[in-house]
Amino acid sequence: MSKWIKKDDHVVVITGNDKGKVGIVLSRQGDRIIIKGVNIRKKHVKSKDRAATSRIQELEMLIHVSNAALCNEEGKKLHVKMRAASDGSKELFYLDGNKEVVYRKLKKTSTH
Repeated sequence: MSKWIKKDDHVVVITGNDKGKVGIVLSRQGDRIIIKGVNIRKKHVKSKDRAATSRIQELEMLIHVSNAALCNEEGKKLHVKMRAASDGSKELFYLDGNKEVVYRKLKKTSTH
């Protein structure tokens, strides 16, 4: 689910020109994310002075979070679910065969 994608997560691109590419989320800005090595664009940078040379810089650009899915290091897509843990916090988990694996603990909700 796209709302669970955070910085430093492994994701796989599920639609678009880079479909199937796996990378790590570098940053998230609202409903868009930057993935390392995905959606590369070239920018021509002019030299500021005579000592510096002009160059072509490759940048990772934003993609919509719905175009990516959480995955493991090998690139296999994970179907993550949420549940309440025994200590009252929430956690994300996925099934690996018949075994439940905790993906990440979520912030504990404060009760006033």
